[in-house]
Amino acid sequence: MVHTFSPLKPKVVLGVAAHPDDLEFVAAGSIAKFIAEGAKGYYFILTNANKGTTDRSLTPDRLRDMRRAEQRAAAKRLGVTDVFFGDYEDGALECAQAVKRDIARIIRTVRPDVVITMDPTMVYDIERGFINHPDHRAAGQATLDAVYPLARDHLSFPELLAEGLEPHKVKTVLLTHFGQENAFVDITPYIETKLTALGEHASQLPDPEATLAMVRQWATRLGAKVGAPYAEGFVRLEVQG
Repeated sequence: MVHTFSPLKPKVVLGVAAHPDDLEFVAAGSIAKFIAEGAKGYYFILTNANKGTTDRSLTPDRLRDMRRAEQRAAAKRLGVTDVFFGDYEDGALECAQAVKRDIARIIRTVRPDVVITMDPTMVYDIERGFINHPDHRAAGQATLDAVYPLARDHLSFPELLAEGLEPHKVKTVLLTHFGQENAFVDITPYIETKLTALGEHASQLPDPEATLAMVRQWATRLGAKVGAPYAEGFVRLEVQG
């Protein structure tokens, strides 16, 4: 169901994801739009991304460094101000207190009014034969927990207060979810920027033309729901309390 929301005009937007390329696939057009309209954009990538390859010549450390460089290049295409990297093991991310603390630290540092992450309730999609990566689910749940209540409450993580990081309340969360979207962002002017940014993740695109065509098709399908050539869709939450 599509709901009528007021247009988002964030001053600061933070994307939190498990791996480099996660945000480019699902939210880069919206991030580019928000930045073009005056927002500052930030990324926090939680894992070291050192497992996702079929190339047996790559060591985990080399893959980690390659993927971080690709993420920086992609973020630059979008105008993102800074990319923060965690070092949690790829494929083993858990919704643990340490992860929540690290996300809360970034939230209190950059003080976003909009946070974008993955919907942790998205486990699989029968139609697409798609199983959502467990790191994606853990990243989404940990981010929700950090947004509410951990980044908000001064008594949570007193070590953050000791670092001079005051509590911060996030106003809006955008969750990426294939099929349950209730809010859409017209990314028509930014579709090529999105695809160019995604193309920077060369290590993950064995057939770049096919992948970019698929992502363009996704954006076309979502755009049709709101009468736009291209769109991205989210579960939008206006955080109360």
